[in-house]
Amino acid sequence: MYRTSILLSLLLGLSAAVAFGQSSRTRLAVVGLDHDHVWGILPTIAKEPEAELVAIADPHPELIEKAKSRVPDSVKFFPDFVRMLDEVKPEAVIVTTANNKHLAILRECAKRRIHYFTEKPMAASAADAREMERLAREAGIKLMVNYWNAWQAPTREVYARIQAGEIGPVQKLIMEFGHAGPKEIGTSKYFIAWLYDPVKNGAGALMDFGCYGANWALWVKGRPKRVYAYALKLKTEQHNAVEDDAVVLLEYPDATAVLLPSWDWPSGKGQVQIFGPKGSMLALGDGLLFEPANSGSTLEYPEGKPVEARPLPPEMRNGIAYFLYCIRNSKPIEGPVSAELNVGVNEVIDAAKESIRTGRAVSLR
Repeated sequence: MYRTSILLSLLLGLSAAVAFGQSSRTRLAVVGLDHDHVWGILPTIAKEPEAELVAIADPHPELIEKAKSRVPDSVKFFPDFVRMLDEVKPEAVIVTTANNKHLAILRECAKRRIHYFTEKPMAASAADAREMERLAREAGIKLMVNYWNAWQAPTREVYARIQAGEIGPVQKLIMEFGHAGPKEIGTSKYFIAWLYDPVKNGAGALMDFGCYGANWALWVKGRPKRVYAYALKLKTEQHNAVEDDAVVLLEYPDATAVLLPSWDWPSGKGQVQIFGPKGSMLALGDGLLFEPANSGSTLEYPEGKPVEARPLPPEMRNGIAYFLYCIRNSKPIEGPVSAELNVGVNEVIDAAKESIRTGRAVSLR
C-alpha cells in the first residue's frame, strides 16, 4: 500500500507538471521544403530536447518522400499549410519557403496566435516586411528571422567588443558574403526555381547575401541616411533574370558601410571587417582577428592577430534553441534576428534595388 501511494503521488505530480507546461515540449511545424536550408534545420530540431516536430507542409510529393526518411514516424505531412495549422495546431512554425510567401504564411499564423520563425531574409520586399512586423506585434506572437552567423561566437564577440569601445566609434564596415553561385555549388532544382526569380526571391545575390551585410550594418550602426548601389550580371551565358553581383554603399553621418554580396566569389565568403580609430576587427565564421591602430601588420597576421571569442550561452547554440528559449521564457526576440531590425534590412535592400534602377543614391526616411 505504501509503495502504491508513492507511485500514485509520482504519477499525479508528473501529470500536473505536464498540465502546467513544466516538462512539455514545444510543438513545431515546418512550412516548405523547397529551401535547401531545411535539410540542416530538421536534424537541429531533432537534437533540441524542448522541441517536438509534429508536422510538415509542402506541395512537392518528392520532397515529402525525402523528408519522411529524416523525421520520426509520428510527424504528419500535408500538401497545404493552412490545413496543417488547423488540424495539428502547432505552437510555432519554421518557414523555409520562397521569400514572397512569408507574409501570407505569417498572416495565417497571426490569426491562430502561432509563433513564427523564418530563414533570412524576412520578406521579398520592405512592404511585406512591415506588414509582417505589424501582424506579429498585434497578434502577440514571436517573429524571428534566422541568420546562420548570429549563432557564431565571433559574431557576438565582435559586437560586445565594439559596444565596449575597443576600436572606438565605428567608421567603416566591409561585409563580404556569398559563394560561386547557386547553380555552381549544387543547389537543388527546387531552391534554384525561386532563387533566380526576381519576384519570388526579391532580387538575386543582392537579396540572398546583401541581407547579411545590411543586417550587420543596422545592428552595429543603425539606420543609414542614404543607399547607393549597382549590380552586374557577370554570368552572361546563363541568361539569368537577376543580378549575380552587387556593390552597396550605406552612408552614415560618421561612417560608411560597404556590402559586397555576390554569386561570383571563387569560394564561399562570410566575413565582416569593422574599423575604428583604435583598431579593426575581422569576424569570420570560425574566428576573430584584432589589429590595434598603428600596430604594423605582419605577413603572418596581415589583418590582425587571433583573439578568443567567448562561448555563447546554451540558448544561443543555434537559431531553433534561441527561438524556443524566447517562446518558453516569454523573452523578446532581440538583436540581429529581431523583426524590427529586419524590417530595416528589407528597406535597405529595396533602396539598393531602386538605386540600381535609377543610378542615383536613395535617401532613407
